[in-house]
Amino acid sequence: MDARDEFEDDLIERARRGDAAAFESLVRAHQSVAFRTAWIVSGGADDAEDAAQEGFMKAYAALPRFRSGAAFRPWLLTIVANEARNRRRSAGRREALAVRASGPIATDTGEASPESLVLARERHAALLGSLDRLSDADREVISCRYLLQLSEAETAATIGVPVGTVKSRLSRALDRLRAVISTQDARS
Repeated sequence: MDARDEFEDDLIERARRGDAAAFESLVRAHQSVAFRTAWIVSGGADDAEDAAQEGFMKAYAALPRFRSGAAFRPWLLTIVANEARNRRRSAGRREALAVRASGPIATDTGEASPESLVLARERHAALLGSLDRLSDADREVISCRYLLQLSEAETAATIGVPVGTVKSRLSRALDRLRAVISTQDARS
């Protein structure tokens, strides 16, 4: 266990004893990934903010049931993802996946030309458009693994399936994503 894990374990224990500042520190440490997880699952910023906030509230209430020594992030993201799924189901709507869910566009060089930035943004938008054409389950597993950069174990915990299922779903989802991209490239 490294110092960061020990620090987080200490925050969790203090939060369990009612230390609001400790839980606030946990929220700050995980709010970005919780929001992005909720965004991916719910498909909209308003729903994602609400789901992430409600997820944190539910996590706080469930802290007494949190298993000491377990990984906090996957446990929290599972709660947030479930809340986002419930909100999406009850609302019956889904917005397009947006650039904010995936974070900033990475470039290969430190100094990118304006032309390369425009091309990178176009490729980024095309990829997100292709992701949006996939089923919810395909988009969810790809987004957790690659956009949120969760490990296979964290992805499994977040979407509530075994690690082996993540691997097989990811393989099939990537095949379907390649097919969508190939179809779009053929039309261009």
